[in-house]
Amino acid sequence: MVGLELENRGSCNGLGEGAGGQSSEEDVIFEQWVQDIRSELVTMKGRTEAEKQLYNETLNRAILGYEEDRGKLLAVIHDLVSKRRLTGRPPRTSGYTTLPEAIFAEIIGMNVLELVLKHKEGLEEIQVVGRQIFEVRGGNAIPSAYALPSVRELERIQQNLVLFNNDTLNPRKRWAEVVLRDGSRVTMTGFGFTAEPTLTIRFYTVKRFDLAILASAELATMNHRMEQLIRCLIHSYFNLVVIGPTNSGKTNLIKAIIAEMDHNERIITIESRFELNLKRDFPYKNIVEYEIDEEDPRHSGLQAFKLALRQSPKRICHAEIRDEDANLYVRACTRGHEGSITSVHVSELEDVPDAITDMCMLDGRGMDPLRLTKRITAFVTQIGMEMAVVHGKRKIVRIVEYRYENEEVCVTELAVYDKSTEDWKFPGKLSQPASRKISKADHEGHALLMKLGFIEKEGE
Repeated sequence: MVGLELENRGSCNGLGEGAGGQSSEEDVIFEQWVQDIRSELVTMKGRTEAEKQLYNETLNRAILGYEEDRGKLLAVIHDLVSKRRLTGRPPRTSGYTTLPEAIFAEIIGMNVLELVLKHKEGLEEIQVVGRQIFEVRGGNAIPSAYALPSVRELERIQQNLVLFNNDTLNPRKRWAEVVLRDGSRVTMTGFGFTAEPTLTIRFYTVKRFDLAILASAELATMNHRMEQLIRCLIHSYFNLVVIGPTNSGKTNLIKAIIAEMDHNERIITIESRFELNLKRDFPYKNIVEYEIDEEDPRHSGLQAFKLALRQSPKRICHAEIRDEDANLYVRACTRGHEGSITSVHVSELEDVPDAITDMCMLDGRGMDPLRLTKRITAFVTQIGMEMAVVHGKRKIVRIVEYRYENEEVCVTELAVYDKSTEDWKFPGKLSQPASRKISKADHEGHALLMKLGFIEKEGE
């Protein structure tokens, strides 16, 4: 990267040691130079808030391996070294032959993570625990061929990231996060909060969101028959719920669904941290995005929902239903905000209505759980989708319709992925109420679903 090559796994690891494990005078001087230039980089900010944000973004992107930004920072460090008239060679343990490169590696470099970043194609996450490194590709975490030389090196990288964001990671605050404008996110924890320091870099890799792309042979998240079903469900304003483990593709599916919605319909998103970034990906849509903080009553999920419901939303996209705001989301879905979508953290689609009921009951109000489950099944969880990683590919493994009959939740499987045949089966059909809802909202879609076998033909 920008001409910097690691000569061994121990390079870029801070102070070198002389004979007997003692730091040499050259090492001490080099460390002082590093601290001085690091301080100057921190203070070299623009005059306006926008300029400061852009500068911090450049520093962060340089640390995270973005070539253009690394080149800019290396040039800045070259200038600073020249202006200060620093001379001499870097410590032998740094692995570099020029002083600017050695200083760059200490301030900006990520040690052996540099080698991981050289193969960024298909790289979704880098996960570091202590010295151990995992690479996430295709939704699967696999041990990296590299390991950090020491836990101290991980802590150095952490401190550089928080320093350039005016944040802290210390015994009083043992975690920090960095979010880049392109959606990439860095989450860090320190000793005392986790058993070992951790660093998770989640890259923003997807640029286009479209049901047809997810149904392509390359991605095979669904097939074209399922694509038509989901498109019709969106146009007919069914309330949808998505489940699946981390990195299974839930966010990409939700975005592909939102891409299909009418551009002029007001969509409101409520998240504990901005991850969907819909306005960035769909700048032409009528979207209002809320980022909530449950520790601050003035900006909690409760307050966000209160304001959101006064902003004439057509659909509500709630990143994940949690205990605090379950009642509010249920209330929104039952008061006319059809076509909304959320995710729930459960293991099976069958557990979704009961899980949301349990969350609603936690607020202490005297509610009838059976009546509440009936309302949730009818108005909140009309259609459920389950995501999973199968043979390295993210797939919709189930699509179901929820109904409430005979005092219990009934689940009809509309699509199921069969691992033995590596294809989908379509065992069930939509209920009569669902068929009538589709016919009213999307007559052409109703005819298509009847042709595809999702709706019973008249007389059958």
